[in-house]
Amino acid sequence: MSQHLTSLPVLLPMLAAILMLMPPCGKNLKIRRYVSVFMGLLTTAVSVSLLAFVKGNSTQVYAIGDWSAPFGIVLVADPLSTLLVSLTSFLGLVCALYSCAGDDEQGSFFHPLLHFLVLGVNGAFLTGDAFNLFVFFEVLLIASYSLLMHGGDKRNTRAALQYVILNLVGSSVFLIALGILYGTLGTLNMADMATRVMELQGDDVYLAKIGGLLLLVVFALKGALLPLHLWLPNTYSTAMPVVAALFAIMTKVGVYSMMRVYTLIFGEQAGELSHMAQHWLWWLALATIVMGAIGVLASQDLRKMVANLVVVSVGTLVALVAAQTVDSSAAAIYYLVHSTLVSAALFLIADLVGKQRGKVSDRITAGRPVAQPLFLGGAFIFAAVTVIGMPPLSGFIGKVWILESTLESAHGHWFWPIYLIASLAVLVSVSKAGSTVFWHHTGKGEANTEEKAHPVQIVAVLMLVAASPLMVIFAGPVTDYAQFAAVELHNFYGLIQHVLGGR
Repeated sequence: MSQHLTSLPVLLPMLAAILMLMPPCGKNLKIRRYVSVFMGLLTTAVSVSLLAFVKGNSTQVYAIGDWSAPFGIVLVADPLSTLLVSLTSFLGLVCALYSCAGDDEQGSFFHPLLHFLVLGVNGAFLTGDAFNLFVFFEVLLIASYSLLMHGGDKRNTRAALQYVILNLVGSSVFLIALGILYGTLGTLNMADMATRVMELQGDDVYLAKIGGLLLLVVFALKGALLPLHLWLPNTYSTAMPVVAALFAIMTKVGVYSMMRVYTLIFGEQAGELSHMAQHWLWWLALATIVMGAIGVLASQDLRKMVANLVVVSVGTLVALVAAQTVDSSAAAIYYLVHSTLVSAALFLIADLVGKQRGKVSDRITAGRPVAQPLFLGGAFIFAAVTVIGMPPLSGFIGKVWILESTLESAHGHWFWPIYLIASLAVLVSVSKAGSTVFWHHTGKGEANTEEKAHPVQIVAVLMLVAASPLMVIFAGPVTDYAQFAAVELHNFYGLIQHVLGGR
């Protein structure tokens, strides 16, 4: 069974989605909820088991149909991909649980679409083939299009339309880039591409560079990197909060793709194309951090503020990718997990706050007091301290590690002041938002006790909020694993050996 473990994080969500489209699940929401949460729990358990197996037995390569690379499609489970698959599966479980309080009633097929999206994201993390990276991108995007429309209104539809159009253009560019690279290299297996890039000469070098830079455009769009980030704040803030929480992992797919492509294929061993995107990534990352921080300061409601916090986190991660060192990659891995979970938690907290404040909703202005100030206020404080990067929670460890890993980098003298000023902007904005929402009341109304959070919503929020102190309590094993994953990410010849064997 262990040899098939690598395929299960992809197969189980697909099976879950299909089951929920068939009788009796298809017509019975209660049964669909039980199946969704159970399959989410099973996918999470399998993903964590795969992570533990890889940690103890090194990288696993699963050849689909028993066709070995580079001729067949392979799934590659290394320390980084298995960590992100576990993170995705856990986030999918939390969102499935949260939606059972009633969000899944506002549109059709919420639970099947959720599992199809998890299928696409897990597949994108595990695939060792560039074309199948495109395929899994399309799977997750098609599911995300429908989820954006779930329970939507005119404002939601407009934002979703922009999102769909941009991603269709991005998909077209992706195919063009893959066509150029396949014509130049003769393969789309990423490990095989890495070995052939080193041998390019003459005009083929320029063609491969064009293909590689087109991929950068695609990944910048998927990851919401400036100037292709403008879709994210509107899209995430108008989507249902449980959907926005689930989407917290989607920008990380773009960042992960950058880590893979520009470390493995166009990394240190790429000859004339070595680190070809590094300069671009640095300046785009710094500009994204600045624009994200401005967006946070300008936000007038909690959901828009959290959406802009996601933009800041993307800029930070891409700056770490651009540094191209083992330490910066380790810091990026730790920060990626931390930022995904805290962003998802803040979206759900904003949802509960908005429901309990009546017409004011989650706008950052004085209004009706919330019905559960102790729970929501405490959860918001924990999440706020985490996202700001203050001790003693995981954000502080991540921030210190980020600053330390970029100290000797080529653009560190630019990154430090920009990142610290952006952190100050986040501190001011989040503090203002929290004090306004929870302390400033109009006195014209009492708390709406009818909109108290459902027990499953409370459990879901606590599962996300608890991740930050747990990442501190178990900081030793967590940081050791991040370092281990980063070393394996930069282990060029080790990955080639795992995927291609003796070739």
